[in-house]
Amino acid sequence: MTDLHAPPEARPPAAARSFLPRRLGRWLVRRWRWLTSMRTAVVLLFLLALAAVPGSLFPQRSLTPSAVSRYFRENPELAPVLDTLWVFDVFSSPWFSAVYLLLFISLIGCLVPRCIEHLRASRADPPAVPRHLHRLPVHAAQEVSMPAEAVAEQLESDLRAARFRVVRRNTETDVEISAERGRVKETGNLVFHLSLLALLVSLASGKMWGYEGSILVTEGDGFCNSFQRYDRYVAGPLVDQSSLTPLCFDLQDFRATYELNGTPASFTADIGVQDRPGAPTRQTTIGVNDPFRSEGDRLYVTGHGFTPLFTVTLADGTIFEQLAAPFLPRDSTTFASEGVVKLPDLGDGSGDGVALEGFFAPTGLVQGGVLTSVDARPLNPQVAVIGYRGYLGLDAGDPQSVFSLDQTLIDQGRLGRIGEANLSVGQTATFEDGTVVRFDGFREFASLQVSHDPGQVAVLISAITMLLGLLVALLVPRERVFARITGPQLAGSGGGRLTTVSLAGLARGGSGDVQERLDAVLANLPAYEPAKPRAADDRNAVSTP
Repeated sequence: MTDLHAPPEARPPAAARSFLPRRLGRWLVRRWRWLTSMRTAVVLLFLLALAAVPGSLFPQRSLTPSAVSRYFRENPELAPVLDTLWVFDVFSSPWFSAVYLLLFISLIGCLVPRCIEHLRASRADPPAVPRHLHRLPVHAAQEVSMPAEAVAEQLESDLRAARFRVVRRNTETDVEISAERGRVKETGNLVFHLSLLALLVSLASGKMWGYEGSILVTEGDGFCNSFQRYDRYVAGPLVDQSSLTPLCFDLQDFRATYELNGTPASFTADIGVQDRPGAPTRQTTIGVNDPFRSEGDRLYVTGHGFTPLFTVTLADGTIFEQLAAPFLPRDSTTFASEGVVKLPDLGDGSGDGVALEGFFAPTGLVQGGVLTSVDARPLNPQVAVIGYRGYLGLDAGDPQSVFSLDQTLIDQGRLGRIGEANLSVGQTATFEDGTVVRFDGFREFASLQVSHDPGQVAVLISAITMLLGLLVALLVPRERVFARITGPQLAGSGGGRLTTVSLAGLARGGSGDVQERLDAVLANLPAYEPAKPRAADDRNAVSTP
């Protein structure tokens, strides 16, 4: 910082004080021009597409958290390294957001000057005729036996019929014509890039004001839109509880169909929906590619599974009926599933609870005392359960998975095993402490996703206009035709008066169409043909009065 109170001889010269700001300013201008160039925008667009590739190759937490968990189990060493690189959260990663933001800035800085220039050019006349037409890639010349004004009228009429914008300029010696068409080609190019910019803005608005959540709902149960009810949700930074739409629905029936090899083919769910409190319930059916839509919300079916049902009878005769909890599929081919049913309060004042850790097999087969599943269809449902009794830790205030037990409590002996059994539907097992467990059957659950994206309509419109702009930019030709008409002048051998027509043309993307255009224009003009000499007898004949 310059000391203003220092004597003049101690201060740095003005040139030295202004050198650094000027150099910094020039550097910023160069960087800004580089960032806002079309080449940089294309590179950033390529990098954005390249950055999205891991999102297609690896499971994403926002879409399939169970697949991410399975990847961690199958790759315990590689998965943590990939997780530090945001591979499982690609579209919310810092590096993806940085490329996205740079592309956004680059497009704005590139398109604004181009749009202003295009507006100016659209109001301007076609450019003046070049001085040397023969230097253009496509040119032609012809002499015609017509006055210059008549030739100009004919050329202008032909070019206007071909939808050219035509301007005629008269000079002292010549008549010049400038014609242009296909300026809409540049308009289509700008529409394409502006639509791309609008698409990025729409996607960003969807991330800022949108949300999506997943929930498992068993047949006969319902759900109302609330963050507390979701198993997992992702919301934009500008979304709060009051922003959620008051959507409620009941899962009345769920149906899954299977291929001959047992692979699930389709899922459909019958639901009753209330768009808002007090509204009548509407009955509808949704599927994987057939969501329910209401006020910007979309309700998808993303998967399914099974919820086993148990009846637990304690040693003192207390009965708990229809105990149920969804079991998560661990094998997508056989739908072998695992889960836990927790009964935290037995009502005896001891504070102990009972838990059933189970393995459900839709089509069960016991081999060597071990239950496995051999088919995804529920042809022979069986369950293997391990009973626990003791402190479940549900009142400790620490987060705990509803699909598994806290292994720490088991290791500490606060939760002890009381028995195990393999059960078919209707079978019972008695554990060591007198607890009786009966397997009553199962119900199916649907894995549902609620998605709210306020920018989805804008994304659709932007995509359509992008396509239209691209078609216009690719299919509409851009041509310019220049003509200089000189004459009339004396013809040497014929004794007539001739007009010289010089034509030249330019085309974006090739010159074949312009050559055809010039040939067609010249073909409409009457070419000069020298007069033929008369025969000798005619020249020597004497006329008779």
